Amino acid sequence: MSNKMIHNVGEYTILLGRTFAWPKRWNMFFRSLSREVYKLGVDSVLIVLIISFFIGTVITIQLSLNMTNPLIPRFTIGYSTREIILLEFSSSIMCLILAGKVGSNIASELGTMRVTEQIDAMEIMGINSANFLILPKIVGLMLFIPVLSVFSMAIGIGGGYIACNLVPNLSYSDFEFGLQLFFQPYYVFYSIIKSVVYAFIISSVASYYGYSVKGGALEVGTASTKAVVSTSVLILLFDLLLTNLLLA
Repeated sequence: MSNKMIHNVGEYTILLGRTFAWPKRWNMFFRSLSREVYKLGVDSVLIVLIISFFIGTVITIQLSLNMTNPLIPRFTIGYSTREIILLEFSSSIMCLILAGKVGSNIASELGTMRVTEQIDAMEIMGINSANFLILPKIVGLMLFIPVLSVFSMAIGIGGGYIACNLVPNLSYSDFEFGLQLFFQPYYVFYSIIKSVVYAFIISSVASYYGYSVKGGALEVGTASTKAVVSTSVLILLFDLLLTNLLLA
């Protein structure tokens, strides 16, 4: 197991070395970049907004149902909702969700190109296929994931605000006061930093598994599954590391 892991890490590092080469044709790079931003980022806006809205609503309702002690002020619900969404949900949980959608998409696309010998054809023509195919995906996702993170924060808090209609004895003024209580703008920056790191993990790891496929259609499906699992584990690991580094 350890030898296999070391082998995978070595192949992943070599692939990244080939990926981060200087593009020879910038016009094609920017054309690919805009296409990847739309395919990987813009197409994910709807699912991020829907999930963020309902998660924000559910968090507020759950906190209200569990904070029934009269000694706990009601504005604590707004404060807790804001902290959960800013510190954890809009970066880590959202990227875990996107790892399934975006990561499997990248792995299956590159895997299909590998088994149909499209990547081999590029290599024969002297094209750095890793740079041409993978770099726009990594850059595009790292550029757009922070936008999705900000959208998620706003919609999640908005969902919590609307949940005040569904929760007894929770007024809008109490919720708003809790949202503003001890607010630290750094937490928004912290969430964006984490989302950028997770975007790199999702795009690069999924690209590695897709690019390295050997076999046929069955192996493409296996690579997609491995990409999602590995990406999710790495996101949780880096969530722990970044929390200690950025909030210590």
